[in-house]
Amino acid sequence: MSLYAIGDLHLSFGVDKPMDRFGDVWKYHEQKIQWHWQNKIRQEDTIVITGDHSWGHNLKESKEDLEFIARLPGRKILLRGNHDMFWDVKKTAKLNEIYEGRLQFLQNNFYVYEDYALVGTKGYCYEGKDTVEHFEKIRNRELARLQTSFEMALEAGYHKFIMFLHYPPTSIGEEESLFTQMAKEYQVKKVVYSHCHGKERFSDSYVGMVDGIEYKLVSGDYLFFKPELIVRDKSRWWERYFKW
Repeated sequence: MSLYAIGDLHLSFGVDKPMDRFGDVWKYHEQKIQWHWQNKIRQEDTIVITGDHSWGHNLKESKEDLEFIARLPGRKILLRGNHDMFWDVKKTAKLNEIYEGRLQFLQNNFYVYEDYALVGTKGYCYEGKDTVEHFEKIRNRELARLQTSFEMALEAGYHKFIMFLHYPPTSIGEEESLFTQMAKEYQVKKVVYSHCHGKERFSDSYVGMVDGIEYKLVSGDYLFFKPELIVRDKSRWWERYFKW
């Protein structure tokens, strides 16, 4: 089984929020998601979806979007995004209960893929939309949630980590952040994030190897809605030579 990731599906089956006004890449994006997913992801694979799943304002409005994801192949782990209004900190356990066996929700907990602990939180970066004080308050809350994930995994005996965020790990122009420092502190192998849209935003943060950590951007439009391989199943060696 392999590990994949993708973010920012921005589904809106339950509300009127068409995405094609954001550019041609978003035209029929639900069909693109389904086609690429079904042709790439096997039932035994794991895929982490890094937030902004639904435009619904509550669980009722988001139900059809979550059902769409649940019907797709693979083990699905969902991270909270800034637009996921159906999900707040008090609902994570409830969501895991409702979708038990179909979807898993990552916040203040961790999941396991082979010998990796999958840790994560929404994260936060400064985008010039709030005061410094508000930014620091939200950022520190998210750092605390991320540390909770790390410490729970360590207590369970895991020492290899892949870290997932919705927001990029650095604000625009930052060389490092408290999120990248935490990644180095816990010797994370990979950091996977999304949130960045459009060619002018795809370079907002790290992509590639930085300080021995691989950073991957997995926003849906950046990937043209093709799930990104994070860790390959060793038995699928032939995939190295075939791209689709």
